[in-house]
Amino acid sequence: MLRIANLQLPLGHPPEDFAPAICARLGIPADDLIDHAVARRAHDARKKAAILMVYTVDVALRDEAAVLARFEGDSQVRRTPDTDYRLVAQAPKDFAGPRPVVVGAGPCGLFAGLILAQMGFKPIILDRGKVVRERTKDTWGLWRRGELNPESNVQFGEGGAGTFSDGKLYSQVKDPRHLGRKVLEEFVKAGAPEEILTEAHPHIGTFRLVTMVESMRETIEALGGEYRWRQRVDGIDLETVADGSRRIKGLHLSTGGYLAAEHVVLAVGHSARDTFQMLHDQGVHIEAKPFSIGVRIEHPQSWMDKARFGACAGHPDLGAADYSLAHHCANGRTVYSFCMCPGGTVVAATSEPERVVTNGMSQYSRNERNANSGFVVGIDPERDYPGHPLAGIEFQRKWESLAYVAGGSTYAAPAQKVGDFMAGKPSEALGVVEPSYRPGVKMTDLAQCLPPFVIEAMREALPAFGRQIAGYDHPDVLLTGVETRTSSPIRITRGKDFQSLNTAGLFPAGEGAGYAGGILSAAIDGIKVAEAVAAAYVGDTAAT
Repeated sequence: MLRIANLQLPLGHPPEDFAPAICARLGIPADDLIDHAVARRAHDARKKAAILMVYTVDVALRDEAAVLARFEGDSQVRRTPDTDYRLVAQAPKDFAGPRPVVVGAGPCGLFAGLILAQMGFKPIILDRGKVVRERTKDTWGLWRRGELNPESNVQFGEGGAGTFSDGKLYSQVKDPRHLGRKVLEEFVKAGAPEEILTEAHPHIGTFRLVTMVESMRETIEALGGEYRWRQRVDGIDLETVADGSRRIKGLHLSTGGYLAAEHVVLAVGHSARDTFQMLHDQGVHIEAKPFSIGVRIEHPQSWMDKARFGACAGHPDLGAADYSLAHHCANGRTVYSFCMCPGGTVVAATSEPERVVTNGMSQYSRNERNANSGFVVGIDPERDYPGHPLAGIEFQRKWESLAYVAGGSTYAAPAQKVGDFMAGKPSEALGVVEPSYRPGVKMTDLAQCLPPFVIEAMREALPAFGRQIAGYDHPDVLLTGVETRTSSPIRITRGKDFQSLNTAGLFPAGEGAGYAGGILSAAIDGIKVAEAVAAAYVGDTAAT
């Protein structure tokens, strides 16, 4: 088959328009087109009066070679790539261990465990939290009653932080092996809608993610994998080998137990601060990395739809409008939108007592009244938290603790209207934008819980974004603080073999280790690390 990119059709076109458009694009008679299928669907809304649907289409033709020859050098007409995933190794049929251990059951750990199970290595998957439905009850405990369970919340438990998010399944990761396709196909097998295979910006939403995570757990267990819940790794057991280097030989668990392990995938997520401290104390190579800090910004979704789509707002082929914005400030900072959630809610996302953290979440329908996104400012270790690999964690904690106090010390979040924020005065009452954050907000002055340089940068960026999207900087738009968990503040450095630079057998992975950002990229990294673990097993076997 051949793949045609950038095939454009008007918004609302009927399905029968595909065949004539394909034939016109390729310059072939209708009889030469045997079949076609949409591989990717997007829209181009730069001209609101003439929004276009933009497709990538796979076609079967009577003489594909002749057409391909005519379009030689045209990157928009080429052979359809092979996107099938192939396992890189297979465990012996009598494989008895030592079994690989995956620490963390978020997207990265989930796919590391799945691939290892599919290769026959029967992984053991540990997680400090609970199964996803029990974890959901604990999470609602914070949102509805202000009761935090530090071991079972938005950050910790089956499914990871991505479970309580928009469920976005796209990233900027270069993916020449089409590993992202493998992720999407496994999600579809687990119950996701098939359209995620073709949408340019696919998403799932929290409720669907819950059932999918359960289905994938059942698949892993059916292949010989094993889950162990409420088991936090509190220490690693190391040994020095003949060449003077060191390698992992086991894990000390919060239950008081010990688990022998020679191949450990560390996929703990970006909020496992106690684990990062333990690893640093035991000499695992860690370095500070950049992240961002700011707030969640909320607008009525109808404002965004009208601003982005004009008279076409509400068209079923467009869905709820999203956006992506960035501004480079005079103080050298970059302000940008992060984790945009159309038709969603702002949620409490702390994992530590007496701290307030915000995040965004939406369901598959994206039909809540507000749009929200992170409105954040980039920071970096050398400039903002120098001197120690874990200094970024303390930087985060400082502002989260101040946000807790500014919100009234009840897990309510501090909030401020944009007009008051720009004027530098506390907000005393809401405007037309109703907050979605639970367990509630307290109107105040966000300057109490954000660094001065962040406030300065945000004040410069708001009118700049307002010039791009009408209503973005409306005085009644709501800012809710603080957003600090945009990404991991550390990187657990690894080599080309995906193992820790100074601790053999330890495979840092995913967002917490500093190698991913979001569900899809974390899952892709989980696949890569699982393949590296398999390669290490094959090498170990060959050596013996």
